Amino acid sequence: MSDIVRRTPEQKENAKHGEQMFPLKKYITTLDDFHPTVIAHWHDEAEFTLVTEGSGTYQVQLSSYEVKAGDLLFIPPAALHSITVPSGGYLRTETYVFHMHFLGMHAADVCAVRYLTPISSQKLLPPVLFCSNHPLYSDIRGIFLELNRVYGAKENGYELLLKADFLRLIALLLPYCTEDSTQTGLHSEHTAKLKAVLEYIDCHYTEDLSIAQLASRCYFSEYHFMRFFKKHIGMSCLDYIKALRLEKAAELLEQGELSILDVSLSAGFCNLSYFYREFKKKYGMTPKKFRAQCRP
Repeated sequence: MSDIVRRTPEQKENAKHGEQMFPLKKYITTLDDFHPTVIAHWHDEAEFTLVTEGSGTYQVQLSSYEVKAGDLLFIPPAALHSITVPSGGYLRTETYVFHMHFLGMHAADVCAVRYLTPISSQKLLPPVLFCSNHPLYSDIRGIFLELNRVYGAKENGYELLLKADFLRLIALLLPYCTEDSTQTGLHSEHTAKLKAVLEYIDCHYTEDLSIAQLASRCYFSEYHFMRFFKKHIGMSCLDYIKALRLEKAAELLEQGELSILDVSLSAGFCNLSYFYREFKKKYGMTPKKFRAQCRP
C-alpha cells in the first residue's frame, strides 16, 4: 500500500490530497482504542472507501451509517463526515480521496454540466453506503479492486485507467442519485450551521468556550443546541472540544518542540493534571511516554 496515514484532520481539512496535476491519493485508516475517532470534518474532494476489517459508525451530513467489513462508501465533496468506533472496537479502511477536477468537472461538456458539477455541488445526491445486498455492490466492489491493482502497479498510463474507473463509478451511481429537495435544503441549512460552529471551535479551541457562545452562532437555545450537536456529531459539544484539544496536543507532542506544560496550554488545557488524566484516558499513556514513542 502506498500511503498509510493516521487521519486526524481539522474541521475544514486543508491537507493537499495528491498533487495539483494528479489530485488523488490513497489512505489506510485504522481506528481502535488508541485512535477511536476521525473527528467531524469536510474537504473539497470526494471519498471512495472499502471497509476491510472490523466495524464502526460513519456520520455523513446528518445521517448515521453502521459499517462492517466488506461495505463500501461514497462520500461526495464538501460533505461533513466523521468516524467512530466504540470502546474495544476496531475499524480498518482503505480510501481513495480524489478531486472531481481530476474527472473533468470544469470541462465545457455535457458530462461536467449534467453530472460531475451537480454531484460536486450536492445538487445530485448519490447513496453513501453500499452493503452486499445493494444492486450496485458487485460492480463497485470490482471497481475498487481494479483501482487497487492499477494504483499499486503504477504502470505507464495508470492515471488514465484510474480516471476511467472513477468515471465508471460515477456513471453507475447516477441512476441511484436523488435530486435536491426542500427536505434536503433544510438538511443543508443544518449542515451549514454545524460547519460554522466547527470552524469557530477550530479557530478558538484554546479559549474558554461556552455552550451559550456556540449556541448563539446557530441562533439556537442552549438546550436545543446541545441536543442538535450530539445528534449530528455523535458526541456532546464539550466532549468534542476536549477530543479536538487532545488531538492538537498529540500533534504538538509529535513535533517535539514544546515542553509538556506548553503543549497543554497551547492545546487549550489550563490545568496540567487534568490534561495528563484526559490524555492518558484517550491514548493509553502519559504525554511524556507518547512523545518518547514518536521519536525515531
